[in-house]
Amino acid sequence: MKEKSLLNTKIPGLLLLNMISFYMMKGDCQMLYAIDLFCGAGGMSEGMLQAGFHILFSNDINEDVQKTYMNRHEQLGYIQGYNTYFCRDDIRNINGNYIMNEISSLNIYKDLLPPKIDAIFGGPPCQGFSRAGRRSKDDPRNLLFKEYLRIIKEVQPNYVVMENVVGLLDMEFNGFIGVSGTEYENGTVTPIILENELDILGYESKMKILNASEYGVPQRRNRVIFLVNKKGITSPEFPKPKISNIVTIDDAIGDLNNNKELEGEIHFTRYQLDSRNGRTPNVNGEVVSQRNIILNNELSKHSKLIMERFSLYREGEDSTMLKCRIRKEGIDISENKELIEFCRKEFQCSKKEVIKKFNNNPPDEVIDILLTKKNMRIKLQRDIISPTVVTLPDDYISPYANRTFSVRELARLQSFDDSFEFLGKRTTGGSRRKIDVPQYSQVGNAVPPLLAKAIAEEVAKAINKNNK
Repeated sequence: MKEKSLLNTKIPGLLLLNMISFYMMKGDCQMLYAIDLFCGAGGMSEGMLQAGFHILFSNDINEDVQKTYMNRHEQLGYIQGYNTYFCRDDIRNINGNYIMNEISSLNIYKDLLPPKIDAIFGGPPCQGFSRAGRRSKDDPRNLLFKEYLRIIKEVQPNYVVMENVVGLLDMEFNGFIGVSGTEYENGTVTPIILENELDILGYESKMKILNASEYGVPQRRNRVIFLVNKKGITSPEFPKPKISNIVTIDDAIGDLNNNKELEGEIHFTRYQLDSRNGRTPNVNGEVVSQRNIILNNELSKHSKLIMERFSLYREGEDSTMLKCRIRKEGIDISENKELIEFCRKEFQCSKKEVIKKFNNNPPDEVIDILLTKKNMRIKLQRDIISPTVVTLPDDYISPYANRTFSVRELARLQSFDDSFEFLGKRTTGGSRRKIDVPQYSQVGNAVPPLLAKAIAEEVAKAINKNNK
């Protein structure tokens, strides 16, 4: 019946054939329908699609991520108004009726009742919870998880996934009133509020901290995951770690830094091949490859002085470690012409005197002039996994050259396919950081797709067991 109704819809020929093929390919398998809230550029969505979910509705407030998200989904055959709907708006302006009305209006449901939503996935913005910066109980972003609960209450999915930073676990609230109307004592931590609110709404939940590196992501990224299901149905399990599948930085991006590729001499790792060949299926069940042109791989144009400063770091060494080494051992900067000239002007002395200053136990004030103003910086080590990918490109120095990482390199470390193109500004600075979400921020804010896939697969298993 579904194939017949699709033939009656006004969908472009190629898309229609793809959609029919997609549904026929599923055969008797249970179709999985989901909503992705606070979707960002689409890291969680990528994992959901890889796990077999059809995303009927997604939402984010930012125009930059909308461009990236919709471009990717169109590339995969998910067309706005036909078989999916993206809403750019503040979640506080959206309710369950609006979401279900937009889903009902999709062309694929022209002559059909829209399906029951199996699951809602989402990661309310985490900046207010993060331990990495200044935290405030009054940060309005902290209250967005309440909006997430409200949508759950209104849509009533069978399953819910919530992802956030570990800092959420000990974030306290004062004067918090839940969607159930319950008033919580001052100092109540977020997990207790969530568990109680969900219980009142008819759900049971469990929480666990997952490390992305244990699920094929070449990155040490801890995230707290809440798995939620309606009471009385099959509960999903947390995905089991794949310890044997640890991927290093070199395993992930070594091919992007090897000139032998053009000569056909490079040996690709499985991770690199998967990134190039693609992991995410389109509506036809086929992955989109990106083998010839590497997107978003533009490199920053650093000054010679900055590059020479970057060259002082050894792999795996951060600024504190570098300062300690220089303080104990001294450092030879005789080959760093730009750095010598800069220091010569600062110290008002000769080149020889500058070089001598750093040869033996230089004081901290001398070392500080040698380095950049940014204190938090590290040159990554290629033979281990990456630390958490962040939104600022100048936090990390590449182990392959005296430069920061490209958007594509960081996207690889997040486990995005190479065919996933990030749109909008490449980066931004100053006051614009409060408004813009450039490509680097889109990557750094995302849920790693392979982590999302591992979680979504477990939810899918529970749905299928529940429907037997």
